[in-house]
Amino acid sequence: MSEWNAMTYEGKDTILRVVRNEAERFFALAERPEAWEAPTACEGWTTRDLVAHIVDTTEGYFRAFDAARGSGEETAPHGLAAMSRMVDEAATSFRGVPQTEMMDRLRTDFDKMQEILDPIGPEDWTGFMVSHPYMGPVPAFFYAAGQLMDYGVHSWDIREGSGQAHGLSGDVADLLVPFMFAIWQGTVRTESVTEPFTIGVRVSGRNAGDYRISVSSEGLTYEEGEIESLPTRIEFDAGSLVLTAFGRTNGGTVRGDMPLAERYLNLFFRI
Repeated sequence: MSEWNAMTYEGKDTILRVVRNEAERFFALAERPEAWEAPTACEGWTTRDLVAHIVDTTEGYFRAFDAARGSGEETAPHGLAAMSRMVDEAATSFRGVPQTEMMDRLRTDFDKMQEILDPIGPEDWTGFMVSHPYMGPVPAFFYAAGQLMDYGVHSWDIREGSGQAHGLSGDVADLLVPFMFAIWQGTVRTESVTEPFTIGVRVSGRNAGDYRISVSSEGLTYEEGEIESLPTRIEFDAGSLVLTAFGRTNGGTVRGDMPLAERYLNLFFRI
């Protein structure tokens, strides 16, 4: 279903629609006075810090697009290993700014990012490279996914902090599935790989598929393919894949070699 694959131009309208929906859900959660200092699923962060994090991230996207268009200075990517520390420093630096001021800034930043993404055409959606602050050059479509990760996953974080039962939106999860393999690729601790191995991952949902994932001291690679012959297969619904890849939950159904599956699942640092 190409309209659900945001890595293609056919998926552009879908992901921008879902981002708008999730942003409105996030705004409604975060603008409640009682939520501002409430704990979330992000250790040490309240809702206030999630808002500040998205503001900092989105404004970093503005600088990245300016640089890609020749009106700003491009900086070297920091790498995902530094991301947790750097985003924490940036988010907590906003503590003390009033809730109304931060929410107004967040909404303004969201509208500006939509104005950047809306006009992007078919060639630039997949071909215009913009240097991500942590990952380096990525196609323009990745920034729509970045907004969906921020608003979709961090809405989940706020709800998780409330202690109430809840779940991740199917639209969010389905759209993010293809990006989770890249997240794994960027967060694997290669120094922990003592010998190479290959496992299978099966995902359900609108971006369902079987993936062969190979890990070595050189890194992680993945491709769609046959997995029944592999020693270990992990099955995920779309939501559990997203939440597992982001380190929010321990999900998945393991079939086959359990120690090998656990070896794989413990290879990653969290962002």
